[in-house]
Amino acid sequence: MKQVIGMVMLVLAITGCQTRPQSALFDDLGGMTGIENIVDGFLVRLGSDPRIAAHFIDVDPVRFREKLIEQFCAESGGGCEYTGDSMKDSHAGMNVTHTDFNALVEDLIAAMEAEDVSVSAQNRLLKRLAPMSKDIIE
Repeated sequence: MKQVIGMVMLVLAITGCQTRPQSALFDDLGGMTGIENIVDGFLVRLGSDPRIAAHFIDVDPVRFREKLIEQFCAESGGGCEYTGDSMKDSHAGMNVTHTDFNALVEDLIAAMEAEDVSVSAQNRLLKRLAPMSKDIIE
């Protein structure tokens, strides 16, 4: 037992016993593969959700998927750079209501749950995305 404790102490001393890195959320979402799976599930839900599907009829699904993956990766600390349009520009004229936005969030949560993302990680991502609502809801 003393040897195990000694080894743990040595490892902690060598690594500096640092807190979780900035990319912890990225890792908790499953890395890039996890984010891609979340986005894919999210897109299926958006397209089949009668409450909000009409908002996405004219959206290029390939570009939308690519930009969502970039955005979730960037927001979660995965080292990606979001290169899409601003939320204000991309949602202008869509007349998104609070009810629509809440439906979208429900669909995102369901997509994360389907990938077994912890509630803690879900909440951390949602907390980072929430400020965008002011540029989305009209």
